[in-house]
Amino acid sequence: MAQLWGGRFTKETDKLVYNFNASISFDQKFYEQDIRGSKAHVAMLARQGILTAEEKDQIEAGLDGILADVRSGKLEITSEYEDIHSFVEANLIDRIGDAGKKLHTGRSRNDQVALDMKLYVRDEIDETDELVKKLLEALQKIMEENVHTYMPGFTHLQKAQPVTLAHHVGAYFEMFVRDRSRLADIRKRMNTCPLGAGALAGTTYPLDREYTAQLLGFDGPTRNSMDSVSDRDYVIELLSAFSTIMMHMSRFCEEIIMWNSNEYRFVEIDDAYSTGSSIMPQKKNPDIAELVRGKTGRVYGALTSILTTMKGIPLAYNKDMQEDKELTFDAIDTVKGCLALFTGMISTMQFNKQNMEASAKNGFTNATDAADYLVNHGVPFRDAHGIVGRLVLTCIDKGISLDELPLEEYKAISPVFENDIYEAISMKTCVEKRMTIGAPGPDVMEKVIAENKKYLEEN
Repeated sequence: MAQLWGGRFTKETDKLVYNFNASISFDQKFYEQDIRGSKAHVAMLARQGILTAEEKDQIEAGLDGILADVRSGKLEITSEYEDIHSFVEANLIDRIGDAGKKLHTGRSRNDQVALDMKLYVRDEIDETDELVKKLLEALQKIMEENVHTYMPGFTHLQKAQPVTLAHHVGAYFEMFVRDRSRLADIRKRMNTCPLGAGALAGTTYPLDREYTAQLLGFDGPTRNSMDSVSDRDYVIELLSAFSTIMMHMSRFCEEIIMWNSNEYRFVEIDDAYSTGSSIMPQKKNPDIAELVRGKTGRVYGALTSILTTMKGIPLAYNKDMQEDKELTFDAIDTVKGCLALFTGMISTMQFNKQNMEASAKNGFTNATDAADYLVNHGVPFRDAHGIVGRLVLTCIDKGISLDELPLEEYKAISPVFENDIYEAISMKTCVEKRMTIGAPGPDVMEKVIAENKKYLEEN
């Protein structure tokens, strides 16, 4: 068993204990980050005169060879090594001899793994951000094409007032913009370099931590060595942001699942993102939407796990912190996969515009506008509210919408109504007269869409 800490111990670790302690099965994901960090560390050591130029060149060439061989599959990362750091160092020594033993000068596995995790998380934030941006571009396209697609807006899952599909989808656009801003905040806050913190108290070697940080694209070094090796706030923040992204997708998936039902028939999901039933030939199941909704709990679980792990850990590093990886890796893969599939699903989904508009009419979503009509003709709002309530009861009794109720029926309940009531409660009028910023009126929606376009071009 390849171990970096064997000198202190006289008895070989029991195989079961070794396997329980080892992290190579999951931290092998770090091999690129580990080698990147090691190359920066070696460059700094040589600059400080701790290594010779020849030793630096030997080590860098050895590390480059390991990286190339792992990428090509020529070199396999196996379980004989305890962790990725042991794997890299042992293979380096095998390849270049004693110079490889100097790689670990001035650092500990504690600051090394803290660096690897930060580098990995930073890379994954950038990739996730790109996926969220692609999702925003898909939402933007739907908005641009559906400024005049009328549909019911809901509160309490009850049809409330008419909106447009562009307005409805625009709500999700705002959510995912906030998600991107959270990812950017996390990236900025976490962008300090822990390498050089040592096990917890720094080192006596004259390291240039600012130079190491610069080489690795950090804003600077961490300022407290104990915090450097025991900080997992950025993992917690990442999983919190991921949980929010999943929650937003899950909300939209819940609506798509309902819209796909026979009762709504608002959408037609592309065959590539749905399945049939093994026994019922008429069914088309929204599987991708359901799976995204289901996997949301999986990401929540990762967040709860790391919060629970960290809540009782004293300074500085403790082995418990090894638990920050597996669930985080799983959450990253889950979120990225869900973003890609969700974007593909909504990009190929067809909207049944006639069904959407008919649903808005049959749901009496224009009832508030009928009340506003009366108010504009001098009727107190409270009285108007009661009058329209009676109109709705009449329509329900007759099985028709307010648009279809004859004028004499209107006048029987209130003589104030005239023929212009039909224009006042048309879907077009109901939507277009809502012109304050944030409302579904076409003019303000076009302004929002233009602002969205500018945001996507600049960010």
